[in-house]
Formats: sequence, structure tokens, C-alpha cells
Amino acid sequence: MTPRAHESVIAHYKTLPPAQRRTIARAASPALRAELARVERQLAMDRSPGALAAVLTGGREMQAPHLDLIDQAFIDMAAGRCDRVMLTMPPRHGKSRRASRWAPLWYLRRNPGHRMMIASYSADLADDHGRWIRDAINTWGDDLGIQLKAGSQAANRFDIVGGEGGLLAAGIGGGLTGRGAHIAIVDDPVKDMADADSPTMRKRAWDWWTSVLQTRLEPVGAICLIQTRWHEDDLAGRILATERDAWRVIDLPAIADSPDDPLGRAPGEALWPERFGVTHHAKTRKRVGERVWAALYLQKPRPPEGGVWRREWIETARINAVQFSGLDMARIVVAVDPAGGEPTVGDETGVIGVGRDFDRQLYVLADRSGLMGANDWGLAACRLALELKADAIVVEKNYGGDMARQIVTQAWEQLRREGVTKGLLMPMILEVTAKVGKRLRAAPVAQLYEQQLVHHVGEYPELEGQMVTWVEGMDSPDRMDAAVHGLTELADPDQLDTLPTDTDDDRFDGRR
Repeated sequence: MTPRAHESVIAHYKTLPPAQRRTIARAASPALRAELARVERQLAMDRSPGALAAVLTGGREMQAPHLDLIDQAFIDMAAGRCDRVMLTMPPRHGKSRRASRWAPLWYLRRNPGHRMMIASYSADLADDHGRWIRDAINTWGDDLGIQLKAGSQAANRFDIVGGEGGLLAAGIGGGLTGRGAHIAIVDDPVKDMADADSPTMRKRAWDWWTSVLQTRLEPVGAICLIQTRWHEDDLAGRILATERDAWRVIDLPAIADSPDDPLGRAPGEALWPERFGVTHHAKTRKRVGERVWAALYLQKPRPPEGGVWRREWIETARINAVQFSGLDMARIVVAVDPAGGEPTVGDETGVIGVGRDFDRQLYVLADRSGLMGANDWGLAACRLALELKADAIVVEKNYGGDMARQIVTQAWEQLRREGVTKGLLMPMILEVTAKVGKRLRAAPVAQLYEQQLVHHVGEYPELEGQMVTWVEGMDSPDRMDAAVHGLTELADPDQLDTLPTDTDDDRFDGRR
């Protein structure tokens, strides 16, 4: 058989289904069988990152269903079927090893003329991935069919012999100068909880994402973001809030908590039970605390339950509209917590109506919160005040300064001109300056709920969800903050025995 004919036979063999290939191999001569074995090895390495790892390590590399999902995501990116992939899963589950090491190695083997980029929260971590891939090429180059250029073998940048392909590694915030990327991997963009809680660090990551990484992609380039969740407004959170439909999201909590689990797990099943079973996770949850457990292990930066509030406090004291209709209110106020400061995901303006009867019982009456500009929230607050016949509008003025009063006044005047106010006087405007006390005030208000002194008239899923999932140390959400402002205004001082002394809230001057 001529060399050309031999190549033709091998090329045809590669296109056949496995059953036919096995039949041919059994009937082949020893020499051809050895050649076909080498072909099968090559086909296996081409199949997926996990298959490549299994071949090169003699089957020692671990595989699991969730790693299969990562493999498939890279197969689809390589084939052009997907250009945005987000992997969120807990620590120590093999996501970085598979997606930032084996997958780039697999991709460069198949596409030696393409370039990859890897970025992490620090250049050192990105370099570690680059160094591993570089060393793997040096170790298995003959099997992979690729070699490094002699003068370009740094851990953070190397090139492949025979073309323009290679890899560039950098830290978040660093430059990605030079050539573009066919696939860019952002792995662990958040260092720790301190960085996640810092608006400055979150903005730094977002600015780098939009102005640096996005500009380096080739026209048919793809991005894979890999992380454990730390904060509602971390890089993954902000992407989900702005362009969720453009991404394939593989969200895998340590313990399944949804009927739509990507792996088809039943609620309560562990992600990788062979390594980390349910009992192990229960111990981890106890050791790390609710906030870390919810963020890093469940991929829900706001824990599902177990915060300062308890859902049973709300449920037990809840009343319906018929029960409320027989009550007389001593006071009703509308409380507003405007969106402001550093923009964050879901940065709503909280607009909550609350009341107090003559027996010192407190009531949540309405939730008109939402994503609103200044004029819109002013109108929303005034309309709710008219609807509830409120005597005051409580406004947190941290970000608006003296503008808070002006916004409400202008909104009321607009409604007056439109004939909506029907001659009613504008409610008092009570401005609240809440600094550190903004968070500290939540605890005593939660105690009012525990004492069954606060009743929700009807159901308010968004507000209640924020309450029962908020724990100290998290950013306090706007609906909850507005409710706290309103209930603090209406509560008697004796009801707020645990109110901190450093609330910076002049409403309490002379009240004790």
C-alpha cells in the first residue's frame, strides 16, 4: 500500500462509528492493528478535555458528571456553538483544574494556530495555570502533536511552533496587550470576601471586564467565566443582571436545591458525593457559617434562610386585608431608601408603607419598591402616601443630601397640578441619616418581629425574601432598609431596647 493510500485508509477509518472500527481492528494485521491503536489514542484525546486527561494520565485523572458538563461546554465553544459560558460551583470540585488546565491544553492541541487567555484575581494564580499548561506541553508534546517555540516559553506567555497560537496569562486589572484571544478564561476573579464586599474592588473588576477583556476577543471568540459566588454584585452577578440570556450558565450548588438542577439531581443530593457527601457538607456548613455556605457552596450570595429574621416570625404574625380593615391606625408613614452610591446589581429604591395602631402593634402595608430614578421614586412615594393617608414620608438621605426633601416636594407639587392630591396637605418629610447605624438598626427591628409586634398585611415576597436571607456583614438591601426606616420611625423607644447608640439618627433625640 502506498503512503497516500495508507493515509486515505486511516482518514476513512477515523470517520467510522466505533463498532465498525472495532471490527476492522480485529481483522487487521499486527502492524496495522498497532497503527490503529495509535489512531484510537488520538481520537480519544480529541474527544474532550476529560478524555485527553484520562489518556495522558493513564486513567488517573478524576471524572464526574459535573466535569462532563465542563467538557461539553468547551466542546461547544470550540465548535462555535456557544460563545459565553459561566461555571459557578463550590471550591475543591475540580472546576479550575478541568476548565483552566486540561481544557486549554485540549483546545490548543486541536487548534495550534489559536490563542487563549487566562485571567485570575492575581497574576500569580493565572501564571500557575499557564505554567501547568506549558509544562504539560513539554511533557506530552509528542502525544499532543504540538511543541513550544524555543524563545517563547514563559509561564505567563508562550507560543506554539508552526503558527500564531499560544497562551497569555494575567491578573484581573492587568493588561492583555498583544494578540487577541479565540477563547478567554476568567477563573476566580474574586480573591476573598473582603474584596467581594468592597465596591471599589467590584468596580475595578467590572471596568477591567468591559474595557480590557472584551476588547481582546477575536470576532468568533468565546469567554468562559469560572467562579464561586461571593457577592450579589460580583462579576458573575453583574453579568447575570445585565445579559443573562446571552450566557450558558452552569450553576451547580454543592447540595441540589432546585428541580431544574443541570445534572438532574433531586433536592438534597450532593454535587460530588464520591468526594464530598451530604454529611461532609453539613460539617462544612457549620464550620464556615451561613453567609459563606450560601455564597461559596450554594452559589447564592444571599443565604436561602437563617439570617437576622426568621420566616416563621413573619408567617405567624401575618394578617389579611379583612383582619386589617377592623383596625384603627394611630400613624402611617411611607419610608424610602433611594438607590445610590456605587451602582450594584438590583440597585432598587425601597418604597414601603407601614403603620402603627393604638396598641403599639406595627403593620407593613405596601411595597412599591423597584428600579427607579429620582423623579419616579418621588412620585411613587407620594402616590403611596395618598393611598394610605400617611402623615409622613421618611427618606434616607445619605446619597442625595438635601435633594431628598426636594425630590419629594417636587413630586407632590406635580401630583397637585395634575389634580391627584385633591387638596390634601403634603405629609411631613422626615430625613434620616443612617451611616453605620443603617445595618445595626436592623437587629432591634427584627426583634420586634420575633416578639410578634410586626404584622404583614398580605404577602410581600421580595421584601420578605430580603429579610429572611440577610445576615450581618452583607450589604443591606433597599426594600429591607426602607421597612426598617419606617418601623423605626413608628416604634416606641421602649420597643427598641437594643437600638445601638451610634445610629446617627436625630429622630431619637430626646425620645429616651
